[in-house]
Amino acid sequence: MIESVFQELAELFVPGTVTEPVSFYFSLGECKKTVKLSPDTCLVEDGRTVENADCVCKTSPDFFMKIWREDYRPGMKDFMTGVIKSNNPGALQDFLRCFGKSA
Repeated sequence: MIESVFQELAELFVPGTVTEPVSFYFSLGECKKTVKLSPDTCLVEDGRTVENADCVCKTSPDFFMKIWREDYRPGMKDFMTGVIKSNNPGALQDFLRCFGKSA
């Protein structure tokens, strides 16, 4: 189920939503993915393919699906309690916008 989200990213990507290349690394239980965005492309790779991603996101597959499919938006409590961890929470909002999801 989580794999299907990453498989559909390229077709959902909205060109022009980023102005420069940006990388995201997702650690979602057993699912590890790197997503590289540029102004006109979206590339999804298995595993960690960049040394230092611009944004790292660690959470459970279920919580990620709640964000992606149910439009749940994590709040301060989710980050403070460790339900979701990120070095750049603001970039996660940008990530959602790149795929037509309101942040």
